[in-house]
Amino acid sequence: MSSQDDRVRHAFAAIGGERAMPVAGGDGTMRIGLLGRGIGSSLTPIMHEAEGRRLGLAYRYDLIDFDRLGLDDADLGVVLETARELGYRGLNVTYPFKQAIIPLLDSLASEAAAIGAVNTVVLRDGARVGHNSDCWGFAQSVRKGLGTVPIDHVVQIGAGGAGAAVAHALVQLGAKNIDIVDADIGKAEALARNVRDVTGARAQGLAPMRLGEVIGMADGVVNATPVGMEKYPGMPFDPGLLRRQQWVADIIYFPRETELLRQAQTLGCRVLPGGGMAIYQAVRAFHLFSGIEPDATEMGRTFAAYA
Repeated sequence: MSSQDDRVRHAFAAIGGERAMPVAGGDGTMRIGLLGRGIGSSLTPIMHEAEGRRLGLAYRYDLIDFDRLGLDDADLGVVLETARELGYRGLNVTYPFKQAIIPLLDSLASEAAAIGAVNTVVLRDGARVGHNSDCWGFAQSVRKGLGTVPIDHVVQIGAGGAGAAVAHALVQLGAKNIDIVDADIGKAEALARNVRDVTGARAQGLAPMRLGEVIGMADGVVNATPVGMEKYPGMPFDPGLLRRQQWVADIIYFPRETELLRQAQTLGCRVLPGGGMAIYQAVRAFHLFSGIEPDATEMGRTFAAYA
């Protein structure tokens, strides 16, 4: 066993991984995990476990926090394989691994392949299959949380893994023009090209210096960056650029209301916190892991009780 394997095994032991056994010969517990950095405040485990109990399932959801466990990004492949060996049924994937994990998988579901990002990995019959429940989760949160709003032209800040899902969701919701802004202009242009090629919508990648130019013309603005999280405080852009008639959405849900949304609401904008996306992506992921349709209302109640 290599030093890397040994380090990862110790990490799983730290979260109780030594009790995980292959499903076929173990205690019957359905084991799920979340891979990411700085995920200690995630409410995804609580939602999944509460719904599992309600449905009478032996269901356990672990946080595999690379920061807390002292793991390197380069350990991702060994972590994935170790989870499979230990009998995990599946893994959710969050920042910063939604795109990095793709080369480590055996196959992608069609939506994940089109989006180019994975937030859910199903481990079954020795195979690692990537899915994306973020796209449907964000679209559903907009439908439930904003209803009918102008959406022809949207500015999106952030072109990472979550941003890829959000951009495709915006097209599904009716957006015809999407300006994608990222500090890494190459990433912004690559995502815009993907959106154009896959959906036919107009999309362009822009540098942050163009924000003042495009926000004023947009119907709505989405923050798809981690800026605003507890770990990355602040705002992704100057809220003074907003107009009262616009809507503003954030994918961040902890804190429940980001400073960006507070400022936007003060200006009179309609706002959408990231909680809805967190709930609905969890609903879709639960079904992928268990094969059982969960109750979105119940999972939402659990989220609200702890948020």
